[in-house]
Amino acid sequence: MLIAELLTAECYAFAVTLSVVVITYNEEANIGRLLESVRLADEHVILDCGSTDRTLEIARAFGAKTFTEKWRGYSAQKNAAIDKASGDWVLSLDADEAVEPELMAEIRHVLDHNPPVNGYYIPRKNYFLGRWIRHGGFYPDRKLRLFRRGLGRFGERAVHEVVQVDGPTGTLNHALVHNAYPTLEGYISHMNRYSSLGAEIAVTEGHSGFSLLNILIAPLATFLYNYLFRLGLLDGREGLLLHLYHSTYVSWKYAKAWELARHARPESSSTTDRQG
Repeated sequence: MLIAELLTAECYAFAVTLSVVVITYNEEANIGRLLESVRLADEHVILDCGSTDRTLEIARAFGAKTFTEKWRGYSAQKNAAIDKASGDWVLSLDADEAVEPELMAEIRHVLDHNPPVNGYYIPRKNYFLGRWIRHGGFYPDRKLRLFRRGLGRFGERAVHEVVQVDGPTGTLNHALVHNAYPTLEGYISHMNRYSSLGAEIAVTEGHSGFSLLNILIAPLATFLYNYLFRLGLLDGREGLLLHLYHSTYVSWKYAKAWELARHARPESSSTTDRQG
């Protein structure tokens, strides 16, 4: 019913305006799919940080407003994109995500009926090597992505940034699609980068010592918990590889935290150790 109503949506203006905001860098493989999925939004804002491929060309072909600014970190970059939006509500998406038609219909429906909340959590379907991962903690994977403009911001965090909303929130029923890791090479590269950012957080939180608990036991416990107790094994070969390499990410993160802390020690301490 809602989808049928949306098919004729271009015949009238929505009472409440919706802005979709996305940060990008070399996302020509993804940006067209994302923008096509949210074509019924009132505004599309793309904040790029220097793409060398066709990302901006594709975005402009969809009528998106494009901006280019230097990279300043995930949270700050996403907040800068939000600041460029003019809609009543903001839907913040990653470039490798897309909105199912049922979700877009649901969003337009709830926004046009004066919702009593200031933000919405949205379920997310994560795809790994082409398979929807339904177990092991990867679904429903709800993310707070839809919020009233001016009442939602990403908290300052190097990685795994989340939106913080002033006021009550709700949850939508239909899902985002996250086409995150179509290849093992891409996933391993992504985990390598994220483990470096996670290491920085670990150091600031005081988890920088070389510990068998962090390097060996925590990764093993992570694998067993997600793969066995949270039934990741039901996702076949893809589930096995995903949880195996995710546990490796945990080990990398703490190993890199130890390395960062070691290199950050005062030179005087090293000199004293050598003289002793």
